[in-house]
Amino acid sequence: MPGDHSSKQYDMDLEAIRSKVLLMGGLVERQFNDAIESFRTGNVAQADGVIKGDEEVNRLEVALDDTCSHLIVKRQPAANDLRTVMATIKVITDLERIGDEATKVARSAKNMQERGSTGALNHYESIRVIAANTANLLHDALDAFARLDEKQAARIIAQDEVIDHEFRSIMRSMITFMMEDPRTISAALDTLWVAKALERIGDHAKNIAEYVIYVVEGKDIRHTDYVYTKLDSSI
Repeated sequence: MPGDHSSKQYDMDLEAIRSKVLLMGGLVERQFNDAIESFRTGNVAQADGVIKGDEEVNRLEVALDDTCSHLIVKRQPAANDLRTVMATIKVITDLERIGDEATKVARSAKNMQERGSTGALNHYESIRVIAANTANLLHDALDAFARLDEKQAARIIAQDEVIDHEFRSIMRSMITFMMEDPRTISAALDTLWVAKALERIGDHAKNIAEYVIYVVEGKDIRHTDYVYTKLDSSI
């Protein structure tokens, strides 16, 4: 009986942490969406809200890290339980960094609005596709973490390559704009920095997907071709 009670209490503690991580994920996802919208519309107040909101994300990271550390000391989890806690700590770090990247997007939106002119460059249209794909990737990564869905996680890892390809395409386009019309240099650089932030958010979403697979299957698949093997075997 004491063992059962201890196990139930541990499960409750872990579920409370997972709930707060998902809350943090929701805040970060809102940061991302607001940052992209401020970049599209030039809404400085919305951009400021994203920058201000990063403080709450940072506070959550510190609090959750502390809670996870106390859980390890108090419960001394082993095997899959320990993997779950360790993966959760890593997810928290990636979420905080996604918030940082969203803040970079918001700052670029402010910079462009304050300068006013972008020349012939349609800055939002240049990143519209990568922004939509990154938004989907982030949402799906959080969903895969919430449900511990390793199949969805494997698809997310494969899709990250699409984001990388889109970033390289945007980089080539921005270089062309700057060479052909020097008036677009400032706007093109801001657009490029936004695209890079989106590419990094895609990387962090991929990391979250990798941690899902680590929890479910007990495999550390970072820097491996696991996803291609997994997808090929399902064909």
